[in-house]
Amino acid sequence: MPLSNSPSLAPPAPGRLRRGVTGAVITALAASLLAVVPGTAAQAAPALLSQGKPVTASSQEHYGTPAAGAVDGDLGTRWSSAASDAQWLQVDLGAPVGIGQVVLRWEAAYAKAYRIQLSTDGVNWSTAYSTADGAGGTETLPVSGTARYVRMQGVTRATGYGYSLWEFQVYGTDGGPVLPGGGDLGPNVHVIDPSTPDIQGKLDRVFREQESAQFGSGRHAFLFKPGTYDNLNAQIGFYTQIAGLGLRPGDTTINGDVTVDAGWFNGNATQNFWRGAEGLTVNPVNGTNRWAVSQASSFRRMHVKGGLNLAPNGYGWASGGYIADSRIDGQVGNYSQQQWYTRDSSIGGWSNSVWNQTFSGVQGAPATSFPEPRYTTLDTTPVSREKPYLYLDGDTYKVFAPAKRVNARGTSWAGGTPQGESVPLDRFYVVKPGATAATINQALAQGLNLLFTPGVYHVDRTIEVNRANTIVLGLGLATVIPDNGVTAMRVADVDGVRLAGFLIDAGPVNSRTLLEIGPQDAGADHAANPTTVQDVYIRIGGAGAGKATTSMVVNSDDTLIDHTWVWRADHGEGWGWETNRADYGVRVNGDDVLATGLFVEHFNKYDVEWYGERGRTVFYQNEKAYDAPDQAAIQNGATKGYAAYRVDDSVDTHEAWGLGSYCNYNVNPAIVQDHGFKAPVKPGVRFHSLLVVSLGGMGHYNHVINDTGASTAPAGTSTVPSTVVSFP
Repeated sequence: MPLSNSPSLAPPAPGRLRRGVTGAVITALAASLLAVVPGTAAQAAPALLSQGKPVTASSQEHYGTPAAGAVDGDLGTRWSSAASDAQWLQVDLGAPVGIGQVVLRWEAAYAKAYRIQLSTDGVNWSTAYSTADGAGGTETLPVSGTARYVRMQGVTRATGYGYSLWEFQVYGTDGGPVLPGGGDLGPNVHVIDPSTPDIQGKLDRVFREQESAQFGSGRHAFLFKPGTYDNLNAQIGFYTQIAGLGLRPGDTTINGDVTVDAGWFNGNATQNFWRGAEGLTVNPVNGTNRWAVSQASSFRRMHVKGGLNLAPNGYGWASGGYIADSRIDGQVGNYSQQQWYTRDSSIGGWSNSVWNQTFSGVQGAPATSFPEPRYTTLDTTPVSREKPYLYLDGDTYKVFAPAKRVNARGTSWAGGTPQGESVPLDRFYVVKPGATAATINQALAQGLNLLFTPGVYHVDRTIEVNRANTIVLGLGLATVIPDNGVTAMRVADVDGVRLAGFLIDAGPVNSRTLLEIGPQDAGADHAANPTTVQDVYIRIGGAGAGKATTSMVVNSDDTLIDHTWVWRADHGEGWGWETNRADYGVRVNGDDVLATGLFVEHFNKYDVEWYGERGRTVFYQNEKAYDAPDQAAIQNGATKGYAAYRVDDSVDTHEAWGLGSYCNYNVNPAIVQDHGFKAPVKPGVRFHSLLVVSLGGMGHYNHVINDTGASTAPAGTSTVPSTVVSFP
């Protein structure tokens, strides 16, 4: 997709070698194939492990083409199979090692469809790479995992002959030490069972540390084993996660409350960020649980046997949050919440709308009535897949990866056992404070998933997630800080990667990007198994000076962005128009990308830019940058200001529901935005329930979207939204 006069945001993908390679250049070509990808720190090239190792095959065409011909380093010898499908060739590396790459050098008779499979014992196999569109020639495959045995499993031949390989080359760590999976969860994961002494005291001690530590370094997770816990009030402060360790919310019951309030900020909850509650049943003491939060605070897989109050004590302001896959038996009291998004849940009722209350797939939700009351309701959520979570299966820790749902309504666990896959903890590298990017990448190259324990992690090179179905899960708002201007994390254009539960905090040296989903030329179809980004938050400034040109770039098709807050700081430390410069928040280049719960705020230019086709957003919350010094600082050619959400003119199909943008130009209240939203006027581009708000008259919008919608100026200093029910 075009990038509309923006700089290139990802290095070009290395080209795949085509057929015609000869023995004279094989050494040079192998070296070039293993060169460091542009933009990453230099690393030692992996070693060729397969040459001369024991090799077996399912069949052999004739005596002159044995299996050994494919691992002897001689391009004049080869292995060829019988002329039938489902043939294989496998090499024994002698011991489990980390695999990083497989190179197939085909003779003219090649595989159209095949799999690369890994095994540590020669009996149990996992698929590390699969294609139904093999090109023949020389194919270089990014295969990650730990294995002693590596197999090419032919599925479908491209010719009437068998399968024929000049060379089958496996590269890896040359028998170096293999990182272990599993292990303990570290000191900041507090595992609680019903017999744990002084549970309330443990909760209170952490809350005292974290109640007002908005930009502190403390990180904590309280994980409650299945059982019943009486007379608890779990007050949840900054960077604190509370979760049940059952597979279902009903496995862990708290007779008491899981509370967020705003006493630390004089009853104002608009800065109650970065915390979460998951996988618990709560019986509130007085019948209603209080959860007064704002951005980056998720409430997932919760069953509240009563009501839920989203406002602080005294009903002071609160600035929006997120509920998913939860059941609230009683009424949800919205009260002073400016905006809120609820997805795939069941509620007993909802009270009050302020600016933008949006629902999708929620049983009991109020009907759409925008602009007054300001409810926007979709009967179902187009595509959803719940966040992965840690649980106990007996005494064994596992991570449950829920299944994808289409047109979902209600919770994923209403029928009892949720659908999905359980992944044992020993298939995760448990990341603890002090771990380096090199070690994290080694774990990924071995085929391990990542479980970040609560802490702050500095990385001097990009974390590269290259393997399909990799899970990267954070506990306790684990935080990754890129040093020296690197990109914090990059995901390959592969199926089913799940990123969840962590914060990326920009470093003082400008990063071109902080999170990339897919390379710039991504084009694979991931509709059946998309990559998901859930409770992944990005911050530029606030905890200290930070800079990033673009925070999140989504290149892979079909990606699901499910609850993120991408925030250029407007308070704390290290913020100011140039101090924490960050021009762009989220840029979507991939097709068929869906965002459910998108919060993006305060960027110097565009907060969201969308270039991909058939994109959809359900709920968007935005504030323009408070600290613009004057009109000239935000002038966009002939346009006053940069839209909060812009769909590129090249896009033919796009749809969005429940979008709000607010301005609070408190440095220079005379600043004017021409509009909050910008989109091409085409039949396939549609918006529903849009609003812009001037907070106390600190700046104004002339229109809501393009030239449609009334100005906010007539309201003066009154905070009255200007709304558009549908566009065009």
